[in-house]
Formats: sequence, C-alpha cells, structure tokens
Amino acid sequence: MKRIMLAILLFTLFPVSAFSEEADIIKLEDIVVTGTREAEPLKETPATVNAIKSEEVKDVKATHPSEIMNRIPGVWINSTGGEGHITSIRQPLTTNPVYLYLEDGIPIRSTGFFNHNALYEVNMPAADRIEVIKGTGTALYGSDAIGGTINIMTKAPSLKPEIEINPEVGQYDWYRLLISGSNTWGDDGFRLDFNSTHSGGWRERKLYDRYSSTLRWDHNFSMTSSAKTIIAYSNIDQETSGGAPLTKADYDNRPWYNYNTFDYRKVEAFRLSTTVEKELGEKALISTIPYIRWNRMDLLPEWGIFKSGAGYAGYESATQFYSLGLLTKYRRDFEPLRSRFIVGVDLDYSPGSYQEKRLIVSRDAATLKYTSYTYDTNTANYYDYDATFAGVSPYTQVEFSPVERLRFTVGARYDDLSYDYTNNLSTSTNRPASTEKSFSHLSPKVGATCAVTDDVSVFASYNNGFRIPSTGDLFKAGGTATTAVDLNPIKVDSYEAGLRSKVGAIFTFDTTVYYMEKKDDIVTYKPATGDSQRLNAGKTTHKGIEIGVDVQPVKEIGMN
Repeated sequence: MKRIMLAILLFTLFPVSAFSEEADIIKLEDIVVTGTREAEPLKETPATVNAIKSEEVKDVKATHPSEIMNRIPGVWINSTGGEGHITSIRQPLTTNPVYLYLEDGIPIRSTGFFNHNALYEVNMPAADRIEVIKGTGTALYGSDAIGGTINIMTKAPSLKPEIEINPEVGQYDWYRLLISGSNTWGDDGFRLDFNSTHSGGWRERKLYDRYSSTLRWDHNFSMTSSAKTIIAYSNIDQETSGGAPLTKADYDNRPWYNYNTFDYRKVEAFRLSTTVEKELGEKALISTIPYIRWNRMDLLPEWGIFKSGAGYAGYESATQFYSLGLLTKYRRDFEPLRSRFIVGVDLDYSPGSYQEKRLIVSRDAATLKYTSYTYDTNTANYYDYDATFAGVSPYTQVEFSPVERLRFTVGARYDDLSYDYTNNLSTSTNRPASTEKSFSHLSPKVGATCAVTDDVSVFASYNNGFRIPSTGDLFKAGGTATTAVDLNPIKVDSYEAGLRSKVGAIFTFDTTVYYMEKKDDIVTYKPATGDSQRLNAGKTTHKGIEIGVDVQPVKEIGMN
C-alpha cells in the first residue's frame, strides 16, 4: 500500500507533459572554446574540458566560487573566507601560481602577479558559462597553466529589452543584490551586470563587502566583422581572520571569538578589452584583442602575525600593477583532410610594484587579543621594489583528419619572458640588488581524438608546460634572496587519455586517466636552523582517474 501511495504521489508531482519532454529534445553537439581558442566540437578536442552551462550558473547563483566549480569532477575549490579561495586541479591545494584564470579568454592577471584568490575579481554570478581545462595548457596559454585553466565567459546582450533584479537576504547580516539589464538597438547590443554583496559573518572579524559590475557592448560592423568590448570592475573590502585559530577552551566555549582586531584585505580590479574579429572569405578569420588591466591589493593578514622574541610581529603590504596587452590570432581552414591552421602572438607589458612593512604587534594577555600595532623602525625586513613583466609569445596549432572520425592536433608555443626589477631600498640578505631576469621556453603538444560512434569518442594527448618564478619567488624570498634570483622555470610533462559518451540528452559519461611529472619545482631548503634557501630542487608526480556522470531523465530533474 505504501508503494502504491508513493507512486501516486510521484505521478502527481511530475505531470505527464514533463515525461514527454524527451521527444522534443533536439540533440545539439557540445561546443567548447577554451580547449583550442576556437569554437569546436568537444568530441574533437584532445583535452579534458568541462563546461558549466548558462542555465546551471543562473540556477545556482553561487555566493562563493566553490558552490559552482566543485560540481566538476577533479575540481576542488576551498573557501578561505569571504569569496577567497584555494584551488586544487590535478595538484594539491596550493597558493602557488599553477592555475590560469581567464575572462572571455583573457588572463585576469599578468604572469608574475598571480593571486590564488583571482576568481573573486570576477563577477561570477553574472557569468554565462564556465569552462575548465584540467591539466597542462601552456602550449596555448603560456606560463602558469599547469594544473588547470578556468575561463569565465560573459553573457551576450539580449535581442529584446530585459531587466532582472534578484535581492537576497540571509543569516548573519548577509545580503546580496544582483541586477542585470540588456537590450539591442540595431547593430549595437549592451548588457550591464551589477553585484553588491555584504556579510557580517558568524564570528568576529568576518566582515565582507564586494561591489562588481560588468558592461559588455557588442557591435556588428557587417555580416563578416564584429567587435566585443568588456569593462569589468570589482571592489572588495574584507576582514581576513574569519578562519583564525583559537585555544581549545575558546573554541569549545565561544567559537565566535577572535583574537584579531585590525586585519584587512582591500582589492580593486579593473579590466578593459575589445575583441575585433574579421572573417576573410568563408575559410579564414583574423582576431585582435587589445586589453588593459589595473589591480591593487592592500593587505594586513592575520596569518602574518607571529611570535618574535618576547613579543609579536606582523606585516602590511601593498601590491599594484597595470597591464597593456594584445592577443592576435589568424585561423585558416583548408579542404584537404579538413585541416585547420592557427597562428597567433600574445603580448603583455605589466609594470608593478610591491611594498611591505614589518609591524610590532601588541597583545592583551588577559583577552589574548592583538590590540594594536606600530611600524618597526628597523627596516631590515622591509620591501619596496618595482618589477616590470614583459612577454612575447608566438604560438601555432594545426588540426587535420586523415579519415572522417580521426582528428589530430599538433601545436607549440614559444614564450620569451622577462622581469626588470628595481630595488628601492638598500641591498641586504633579504633584498636582492636591482637586476633583470629573462626566461624562454618552448611548449609543444600533440593530441588525437577518435569518434567511435556518433555518441562515443576517445582522446589522448601529451602536453609540455612550465611556469616562471613569480615576482614573490624571485624578489621577496626573505633570507634566501641571494639564491632566489637564480631560480629557473618549473617544467611539466603531462599525459592523459579519456572517453566521452552520451545517450541523447538523458545520460552523459566521461572519464580521464592522467599522469603528470613536474621537475625543477621551487622548494625551500633549510641547511641549518635559522637558515633557508629557495631552490629548484623539487620533483613530483601527479596521477589519477576522473569520472563524471550526468543523468537528466526530464528537463526539470538532473543529477551529476
């Protein structure tokens, strides 16, 4: 009887019309962009590319990147407070620059100025689509794309007027207001997305505020040429000690308590880009993307406070850079072997600066709170330097199909990168003298895909990758400064093979086996107490299996 009642209940919850949806579903081919910088069928992409589509982004309305990104197998994004995060994709959780974050294919930050929190500089709830390349992608995107590449894609303007307002209210003084408006007039389409978020937090010093806006303007010059301009701005004001440790007694009796009273992180990020594309006949396309970036972060972190002699010390820092860049690409298709030839050059010029001051911190013995700080008059542990990154990176890629269901991809990228470093303080053990550093690396790749049937395909690939030392690795290495300036790039060889399959729009299955070997990793070596050196002395292997299953029997219900 209970089973009969349950069946009746389920039948009433899901009308008959819902079960007829499958007959009306049109089988559309999955298309991805990030894997090759071109819109191509997923089944012909020799890489593990996962996409979170527009409907899912809209339904989730993530308050933190982890809420949407962790739906992808093999991707783990950890929350560090506010919208701060640490990422793990075929690597352990790390703050090191082994991931590349893009917005519409353009790096959010310049090489050398990596920040593991880069996704909070993007208005993710307003995204149209998110694509993730798992594994090494430097043959296409350059330094840092070792563990994975995350591409946040903006929404295109609507053809008709639309406006959407989403106010949200929650516990602990949390609120968010999302506003989106769009329309197209003739050859010009506009979309404006705004995000205002505030959280008081469940414990002391967990306050978080952000304001983000994204303006997109699409213009059609003709049937064969178009332009897309994106202006993005984010302002973040956050207290950093939401996850600060407590004594066991305080943790048990007052977990909301916090010993910190003055920690902060303030971030501003601005990006402007224009993508101009021109079709040259039916078989060729040329694309240019000039862009500007500006970023500043002021930081006094709770994790920077430490015991120093009989007292306590900490640090306060300011990082700033701007970028002038250009991405160019030419693509040509040929009839023989369904061939495609792509060649391009990426240019990046990014002057930046870093200042750091040592703090003397006062602590109340009764409450255990850090109550105030003053600046240390001894400047031995201060930093004040300028570092300009410059990069010229040509790349090429060839695709061809000797038979209908088999497709090969061969490509390479050559990166010629440099830093021009100026020390604005005296040279010391902690601070290297002004210098110039240059790096070059050739990153080849080769891959193949085979469509076993219309709905089952396999792929295999090899990718060589690298990342150059960041400005922090080279010029802010503390007591290892004398050896850190001689650091070399980290090198990676990555192999993977996978299978993709689907049954109509109801069921999809994909699995990948990967093996990655990292050489010349940057590690800190301590030959004696109180002494340390930063060296290219690390070697690691990363291997695993990723499996993804997506089941959607009807439009309204799905599971992955």
